[in-house]
Amino acid sequence: MRDTARTATDALTRDTPLQDRVAVVTGAARGIGEALARRLSDAGMLVALLGREEETLCRAADSLPTGSICVEADVTDQAALDRAAQRVEAELGPASVVVANAGIAVGGPFNRTAADLWNRVIDVNLIGAANTARAFLPQLTQTRGYFLQIASTAAFGSAPMMSAYCASKAGAESFARALRGEVEPDGVGVGIAYLHWTGTDMVSSIDEHPVLRALRRNQPWFARRVHTPAQVADWLTTGITHRAHQVYAPPWLRWCQPLRPLFPAVVARITRRELRSQSKADLATDVGVMGVGGRADWDAHASAGPARTPRHG
Repeated sequence: MRDTARTATDALTRDTPLQDRVAVVTGAARGIGEALARRLSDAGMLVALLGREEETLCRAADSLPTGSICVEADVTDQAALDRAAQRVEAELGPASVVVANAGIAVGGPFNRTAADLWNRVIDVNLIGAANTARAFLPQLTQTRGYFLQIASTAAFGSAPMMSAYCASKAGAESFARALRGEVEPDGVGVGIAYLHWTGTDMVSSIDEHPVLRALRRNQPWFARRVHTPAQVADWLTTGITHRAHQVYAPPWLRWCQPLRPLFPAVVARITRRELRSQSKADLATDVGVMGVGGRADWDAHASAGPARTPRHG
């Protein structure tokens, strides 16, 4: 297996194999998705930005230096993704790189989180990744391309108060591993990106969530650093360039892989102490979708049909 050992700067000091090829990035309206779309465009790729928030999405696409399109699509809607794939191929060409980045998060106690809201996290983060792969695999098979699944260190240790997000990211990691074994004989590469603290709107209110605040406070100093979406996009682009099986953002996360069996016990010990210091009433106020992008997805989903409106912490 290949890991991303080189830096993004190294990757761009020579001709890139990404030049003039087509990339698709889901969840590209803001945050990591938008930064990655820009970084891939800088590397010479034609980029299709998929996501919600059509106005924001298309504004991001219009600002890219190479040819790009924006396609408003809900990744939980397979028919919409199939139509998006047809449009990408017709307007840009078959995709050589597809990044399943779309994701949302909900914080709060499991028994105080509305079932439809909890399920929505699974639908977007896990089912949406599978839908994305299903829509674009014919093109990736044609181009012998590369599928990158955005995962998280949430897959390493399951944090209380983040059950839907952790379950979805662990599932997405497992899905990508299984998919890799199926499609590699056809020349399609599959990578998994493990992201740590990144300065997106999803984690901008981290100090309002007691478990996340405690987990970050108890990490070593270097692990508490919040990286910018642009820096993370550089690491991801390096991984894409080298068709890496694993992409670590930041790179030191690779050394955590052998320690993964220890993480659930460590996380449980830290969070148990924190949760005991909080009243149930205080914890219940933290129930809600995290980040502007997540709330935009939930609002669009709720407006499309009957749903319980969650309380935002």
